Amino acid sequence: MSTDHAINWAETPAAVWRRHRQGLRAIRRLDPVGWADLTGIERQQTALAHNTERFLAGEPSNNTLLWGARGTGKSSLIKALLNRYRELGLRMIEVDKDDLVNLPEIVDDIAELPWRFVIFCDDLSFEVGESGYKALKSVLEGSLELPPENVRVYATSNRRHLMPEFMDDNLKSEMRGGELHPAEAIEEQVSLADRFGLQLSFYGFPQDVYLQAIDALFPQVSDREALHLEAIRFATSRGARNGRTAQQFYRQFAGDPDAFGQ
Repeated sequence: MSTDHAINWAETPAAVWRRHRQGLRAIRRLDPVGWADLTGIERQQTALAHNTERFLAGEPSNNTLLWGARGTGKSSLIKALLNRYRELGLRMIEVDKDDLVNLPEIVDDIAELPWRFVIFCDDLSFEVGESGYKALKSVLEGSLELPPENVRVYATSNRRHLMPEFMDDNLKSEMRGGELHPAEAIEEQVSLADRFGLQLSFYGFPQDVYLQAIDALFPQVSDREALHLEAIRFATSRGARNGRTAQQFYRQFAGDPDAFGQ
């Protein structure tokens, strides 16, 4: 099994692994989200940019886990990162969780290329009995063979530890000689997440940050009070204030001349 060497990485900034082709397919329609389009996650942007710039410069850098509430900009931040640094040599390969078993072969095929590759795993988590995380572990930290210097893994997840956590796991922990010994299941959960040297947390927006995002999407609206009132109602009906909700609100009302005095 081998990746598709027909990809011209000089012109193609991103590709996705397709199991039915047993290889890579160039992504032709990249999401155009820009760095400045993101709102409310400035701390995470700064940290990820710093790590990525070190990676591109050949300096020590970390694999990165972006975890937290749904719709808070984790995936958008990765997309904006590629758009920002593609001209500096950043390339990205998206690999689905079910295809992680192929990850060592994918990495082997790009290890000698002159580009700097981020393996992107979106919405990553594992259920009981799944074994794909073993291939991920070997790429994150290597085994007898060191992981390639030109590859890093950036993953997003709603789970901090990537694996399910059960109350029973905590009950199996015990005290011996005054020392806490976690259950093996907890050790397994934490050991996978610990391999990501940079961990960035994402939370739902406070109302003022949510409204800042709304204002950025509707700069031409004259009646800010009406805009904010409708945006709050929209978020309340969905039970979430985040960047995704703001974008959905924009798609519903943008360009409507009768809305908010546009």
